[in-house]
Amino acid sequence: MSYSNEVFLKAQDRLKIRREEAEDKAEKHRDEFASVCPEFAAEEQKMQRSAMDVLKVINFGDGAKEYIEELRNQNLSAQKKIKLLLKEHGYPENYLEPDYFCKKCNDTGFSDGKICSCLLNEMKKLSFEELCEKSSLKITSFDDFDLSYYEDNLKTYKKMQMIFNFCKTYANTFTTENISLLFSGGTGLGKTHLSLAIAGEVAKKGYNVVYGSAHKLFSKIEAEKFGRSQDSNYGETEDMAESCDLLIIDDLGSEFTSKFSAAALYDIINERLLRGLPTIISTNLESGEIEERYSQRVASRLYCDYKLLEFEGTDVRMLKKARKNLNKG
Repeated sequence: MSYSNEVFLKAQDRLKIRREEAEDKAEKHRDEFASVCPEFAAEEQKMQRSAMDVLKVINFGDGAKEYIEELRNQNLSAQKKIKLLLKEHGYPENYLEPDYFCKKCNDTGFSDGKICSCLLNEMKKLSFEELCEKSSLKITSFDDFDLSYYEDNLKTYKKMQMIFNFCKTYANTFTTENISLLFSGGTGLGKTHLSLAIAGEVAKKGYNVVYGSAHKLFSKIEAEKFGRSQDSNYGETEDMAESCDLLIIDDLGSEFTSKFSAAALYDIINERLLRGLPTIISTNLESGEIEERYSQRVASRLYCDYKLLEFEGTDVRMLKKARKNLNKG
């Protein structure tokens, strides 16, 4: 799974704060114990001295091995004495040691030269938080999708029920081998709602989801390409769009279409197909309009390589408004 540099650095900062808090707490414990047990300071000095004396070993020649063994025994003896003192004063043996959150990497984020699972978990959390901040995900889920708005037409209701069930299964069983989806249909039929619901469920599983409107996505890519973005590295957004576990482009066609955005869309779609990574695209445009605005190549890939889900019904936003006014009356 790939994450932005910003998410990686934020996750490292979180681990750094944990590590510093654990070490600060351990330092306070040492000060506290030293105040109630004067013998502790003497034993700690012995340990520190033995550690410093190891640096002198280089000058000992053939006697280095014996000297290191002697220092090791001194250090172990001091450690044993400190543990005994802790016990005598009613403290646990590990009272003076930093209580790191992750015992595997001591909150450094790396273990055996590899990224530790704790750092990966923080990146997953941050990625989900970032997704929530940039969308209405906090108030959008499968539980909020109300099929009663499609009940006026039985054929439409059954079709939308099938789409709803398919999307829920898609999210619940998601892997990076999932197929790509094209949500097509008029305004207010639930395309954004279901794409966000999928995003939320997939992100909760720990997958890296990039979600954005076509307008914001292509504007950011263009700004980075031509040096107009102050907060992102060159090409970072395009790289993330091409490599994330699930990419969701909402409301394709609402943006100002240019040669740049059309080329960027094709590159992203094509690259993700080559990598075998799933994409969800929602649009109000019909196939002919997509071909006219973005090219025949884009239309061909969307309608040949994506599963088409055609949303039907009456604008749910208008129906909600009508229900609200009726209830007021």
